[in-house]
Amino acid sequence: MNRTDKITGCDADPRVVITLDAGGTHFVFGAMQAGRPIVQPLTLPSRADDLDLCLATLTEGFADVIGRLGERPAAISFAFPGPADYPRGIIGGYLPNFPSFRDGVALGPYLEDRFGLPVFINNDGDLFAYGEALCGALPEVNERLRRTGSAKRYRNLLGYTFGTGFGFGLVSEGTRLHAGDNSCAETWCLRHGGYSGMIVEEGVSVRAVKRVYAEASGDTGHRFEPKEIFEIAEGRLAGDRAAARQAFEELGRTAGDAMATAATLFDGLIVIGGGITAAREYFMPALLHEMRGRLGTFAGDTLDRMRMKVYDLDDEIEFAAFARGEERELKVYGSERTVVYDPQKRIGVTVSKLGAERAIAAGAYAFALNELDGRGAAGTVDTAAQR
Repeated sequence: MNRTDKITGCDADPRVVITLDAGGTHFVFGAMQAGRPIVQPLTLPSRADDLDLCLATLTEGFADVIGRLGERPAAISFAFPGPADYPRGIIGGYLPNFPSFRDGVALGPYLEDRFGLPVFINNDGDLFAYGEALCGALPEVNERLRRTGSAKRYRNLLGYTFGTGFGFGLVSEGTRLHAGDNSCAETWCLRHGGYSGMIVEEGVSVRAVKRVYAEASGDTGHRFEPKEIFEIAEGRLAGDRAAARQAFEELGRTAGDAMATAATLFDGLIVIGGGITAAREYFMPALLHEMRGRLGTFAGDTLDRMRMKVYDLDDEIEFAAFARGEERELKVYGSERTVVYDPQKRIGVTVSKLGAERAIAAGAYAFALNELDGRGAAGTVDTAAQR
């Protein structure tokens, strides 16, 4: 996030929240106040394969940032990979990038004990969706609808991240972050639509792009990352251009299959973030084609896979049709009164304008402030009541 950027809706709040970008190779520590970063970020190796070293790094990083502040922070809030019991701050289970956490680590309580501050840990997909719902895609689309004169408004948002994995989060009623009974809503472990017995993340991730490029090009020993494969697709870097485009097309098709299932169960707009979104022109057509596909019945009937019409909100022509819908006046039976009726059910897909990093930071910051306000505490958390 640029140091001059603000998070809309939090830009008048004086409280400081300590943040962390928790990656499998590096931790990036920071702090936010009034919706903007206020310290130079500190980057340290995560040492994720050794629990003692990893926890020592976390302690060192947070202590460094707190020591550079002119006041006591209100909380620590950040995203950390799952599986996890996020409300209790416990990380554990199958974590490929954090093997030392697999047997279970009470990370939230540990940090609370060390720093005497409330600690809020969430899934990165959830915080991405939360940030986009508060100050990204959701208010942006609703504002665009308002400017066109459309009466249509949206309250629900499904957020996806394309990166190391296939992240997901959802927000309802504009500001209500989904909290599951066990952990959080997950997409990565859904069934892969093209490979029976495989998880969908094998088709929507950095490794998926690299794998498909290797298979399609025959260059099984390549060391290209998705950014370079995108440059090959663009013709700016030597390589198999057709294979590069196929790699992103297959990602789009696989993601579209999973999104169609999720959006059928939870009606809402869809926003996509992550570094791979730079290749939207190569994956988006396949993604939309999959969501707009048709299914059949044993009786021989065919019907649209989704009950809603799906629009590309980043295409001006499609957005105009999305805003217009099929609105018409309907006369009330037995009177001269009319009402506006729009029978078209529709959702839209857009790529994040905030970017995943900024949206996650916005979500983490706002989540902490809302939690503090909700329980009326801005100091040391009552761990007995919280846990």
